[in-house]
Amino acid sequence: MQNPTIPPHWPLTDLAASLPQAVPFVGPETLQRQRGISFAARLGANEQRFGPSPLAVAAITQAAGDVWMYGDPENHDLKAALAAKHGCAPAHTVLGEGVDGLLGLIVRLTVDMGTPVVASRGTYPTFGYHVRGHGGQMIDTPYQGDASDPAALVDLARKHRAKLVYLANPDNPMGSHHTGASVAQMLDDLPEGCLLILDEAYIDFAPAGTAPDITPDDPRVIRLRSFSKSYGLAGLRLGYGMCAPELARAFDRIRNHFGIGRLVQAGGLAALGDHAHLAHVVAGSVAARARLAQIAGDHGLRALPSATNFSCIDMGKDGNFARATLAALGDLGLFIRMPGTPPQDRCLRISHGTVDDLDLLAQALPQALARAAGQ
Repeated sequence: MQNPTIPPHWPLTDLAASLPQAVPFVGPETLQRQRGISFAARLGANEQRFGPSPLAVAAITQAAGDVWMYGDPENHDLKAALAAKHGCAPAHTVLGEGVDGLLGLIVRLTVDMGTPVVASRGTYPTFGYHVRGHGGQMIDTPYQGDASDPAALVDLARKHRAKLVYLANPDNPMGSHHTGASVAQMLDDLPEGCLLILDEAYIDFAPAGTAPDITPDDPRVIRLRSFSKSYGLAGLRLGYGMCAPELARAFDRIRNHFGIGRLVQAGGLAALGDHAHLAHVVAGSVAARARLAQIAGDHGLRALPSATNFSCIDMGKDGNFARATLAALGDLGLFIRMPGTPPQDRCLRISHGTVDDLDLLAQALPQALARAAGQ
């Protein structure tokens, strides 16, 4: 039945008309407009709070004078740099408007009405957003503890003859991770004809051995990486995938060929070459992780182990208490998010911010906890 909010004369497909009027994320700008406040700290979107490489900023600035020109639709130089970084060929790479954009392209390439796909319940919501938008059938399995369950994902893929399996490793929103060896074993266990989408957006923050040793020619997997996290270029929207050349070429059939703008390519290329800044960012995140755990512990809370640039804080009660605390922190000027699915919704997810960010959190948290306890 058509959504009653859609005028009947609009030429929407039945599928589009049936979709909810919702987006995966409500941005901090929207919340500021709704509340009539300005956030003093942005700790909710896992933005990299230590800033982009100065070399990337300089490259973007230099390229700005040429912004009247389209960017290279083949992304030649950036693909070559990515191939050199990962020891593969440019033909193994594909670029998109962030991991979100690449997820949409993958779904568009592979999902028809009713196509079964498998993911963890409560995992990164943009994947499910794209699957539903193309009429696919989302089949999910709960987390095991606070981590995705590779064996359960494989079992579901076999049972339902799924075409896609999505795994974020490290995981968003929980920050947990699996070893590369366990991911490689999962890949071997998947049924024939099933593609593993391995989202490695946070891999630069993860312990050694988290990335699996998989040949770039393997047709069973596409690995996704992001410039939004460790490289601090979230505002540019740039992500890339690594996969077998045959799959990479398929993206050319549907991608927006001018989707990666000239400034984006320049910034990404420069960021890739600034190894010292990347090390600085990772070290800053490690220090912030320890400080965040201390702040949580000071109030009888527990920071879950994290292989990312954020930590989940176990609030020790249920989702209602966590939501009340989240609302109070928002009123006090801190933008934070939380997992949306029980029992993970007992947690708050807080980005590894700067010293000033975490000072603000340390000041606001006891007030927020008191407000939440009083409701």
